[in-house]
Amino acid sequence: MGFFSLVRSNLGSLDLFFRVLVPLALLGLLSGCSTLSYYGQLADGQWQLLRGRQPVTAVIADPATDARLRARLERSQAARDFASQQLHLPDNRSYRLYVDIHRPSVVWNVFATAEFSLNPQTHCFPIAGCVAYRGYYSQGAARGAAALQRQQGMDVYVGGVEAYSTLGWFDDPIISSMMTWGDERLATLIFHELAHQNFYVKNDTEFNESYATFVEQEGTRQWRAARGLAPADVDLNRQLDQFTQLVLETRERLQQLYAQPLTRDAMRSAKAAEFAHMRQQYEALKVSQWGGKGRFDAWVYSPLNNAKLLPFGLYDQYVPAFAQVFKQVNGDWPAFYTEVRRLGGLPADERKAFLQQLMR
Repeated sequence: MGFFSLVRSNLGSLDLFFRVLVPLALLGLLSGCSTLSYYGQLADGQWQLLRGRQPVTAVIADPATDARLRARLERSQAARDFASQQLHLPDNRSYRLYVDIHRPSVVWNVFATAEFSLNPQTHCFPIAGCVAYRGYYSQGAARGAAALQRQQGMDVYVGGVEAYSTLGWFDDPIISSMMTWGDERLATLIFHELAHQNFYVKNDTEFNESYATFVEQEGTRQWRAARGLAPADVDLNRQLDQFTQLVLETRERLQQLYAQPLTRDAMRSAKAAEFAHMRQQYEALKVSQWGGKGRFDAWVYSPLNNAKLLPFGLYDQYVPAFAQVFKQVNGDWPAFYTEVRRLGGLPADERKAFLQQLMR
């Protein structure tokens, strides 16, 4: 999200807000990174989140708390303890706080690309580096920004986000938007985001997300085993892998298409044909592999464009490489994190080459 990792907060006082958040917003304007209104809504949105936090223990103890929410929060804290005690992830106040935001998403991300390109419009921020989206705390503001991009001929996608990490610069809370999830998904989010707090490489999304996704997956496996549960549903994971591969293959074909010397009308027609082909492949996959059931129908049959394909592949590209690193250190979490930090310190090209070598 960029700006969310700009300021480390103790308890989020008004003094902090006016002394640090607002000047940084002005700095963003002066540097040409964005408009004052954009940075202002980020500062205000983060401040509202900070000021609404309560200790989970207080919410659980409050007689007015809904019984279902109380039970969910109690189970979440068991996962939070497991994260620090067994997975050796940061032991701090993150995910030991709760905030009710009274809306389905905490932010809405706006992705944009040119009509015949899969290169995202990037936005760069201090500390967090460059990201392929802009985040808005208001759905209306996100839609407005997307509309302006479309008027400029861009492919645009707006996606709601139920949670995000500030990389340890704030004590991240459990957010009410996460309460529609199952207990295990909530646990995996805690593992994933604490992994980001543990280590983060500026300007290397593939490395950061693949590393955190491995911690999430292996952490969840160990979390299930610790509670005497069977391994996660392999079929569901396989479906997600197959669907992701389908999208990545479509993206690769589009990449090749956009390199061709075609007229705009011909390019536009060929682009539409590629998306139609992807839908046909999806239907065939449902029939041949998934018993006719489609978990991804809503995504596939809503409007498709370049921007909608951008998030795919970022979260799991190097997961097998990190699994290999974990195996090499005999499943020792502290040793694993030490090796991850070593890899993160390598030059970007060398780091990428090493990860690719591990996957062979």
